[in-house]
Amino acid sequence: MNRLKAYAWLTFCVIVWGSNFVFGKILVQDFSPALITTLRLLFIVLFLIGLSFYRGHFKRLNKSDVLAVFFLGVIGVFINQWSFFEGLQTADPTTSALILATTPILTGVLASIFLKEKLTIRMLVGSIVAIIGIYFVVAKGDLSSLHIDKGLYWIVITMVTFAIMIIMTRILSNRIDPLSITLYSNIVGLIVSIPFVFILDTPIIISSKVSDWSLLIVTAVVVHGIATLIWNSNIRYVDASKASILSNLEPFVAMIMGLILLYKPITGAEMLGSLFIVGGVVLSTYQRKRLTSRLN
Repeated sequence: MNRLKAYAWLTFCVIVWGSNFVFGKILVQDFSPALITTLRLLFIVLFLIGLSFYRGHFKRLNKSDVLAVFFLGVIGVFINQWSFFEGLQTADPTTSALILATTPILTGVLASIFLKEKLTIRMLVGSIVAIIGIYFVVAKGDLSSLHIDKGLYWIVITMVTFAIMIIMTRILSNRIDPLSITLYSNIVGLIVSIPFVFILDTPIIISSKVSDWSLLIVTAVVVHGIATLIWNSNIRYVDASKASILSNLEPFVAMIMGLILLYKPITGAEMLGSLFIVGGVVLSTYQRKRLTSRLN
């Protein structure tokens, strides 16, 4: 696959995931966090099973991969999603996106350890430029405007588990097809999540509105079903550390979606920050044509 095309699909996934900050903030007002996680995973799994039947695609895992897929389901699916919704109960969506934008730093370190990928100067500079942009978007140029609450600690957990998910998916994608990785890891996440609804949610909150259920189902299928499947299909063609740098776009997407859905105005500082974010991502992921052709 053309590397540029792979980056385009990965960018699409990040845009979808960036919108999830605003949708998640809306959903946690009407559903408790662990219940949201279980319900979303249920609809994701139903979608993936239907897709597998449609494609006639059910492959058994090798015994050597079962344990890895189990840990991916627990860490990269269940804990990642639950901590996200737990954090959004109190955390601001855009500020949460700032925390997750630091994923490339941790992913780069993990990739250098487990995947033997190189940490290049271009990636480092691009990450710094993007983080400067995130500072403007979130803090509007004033660090004192950042408010740290307990929700952000859970968002940090989301960031760590996301970095682990990227590394584990990158490793597994060399042996397992993307649909199987996505299906089996989400089945594990669903099964593990069910008892935690009764342990973690006190009380259990559930909406009776059709609009809330529609938002939950649609975002579950699109954000964590279709987008994750596309991500798993394309991450094999790029370095894990470079793919994770695209997460710097999420605060920008969260800002735009906040304007559209929450009527949160965009300031000049936020626009300047968005330019830094996009510039940093382009700088980090761009490679000269000659080098790219050699690698393809």
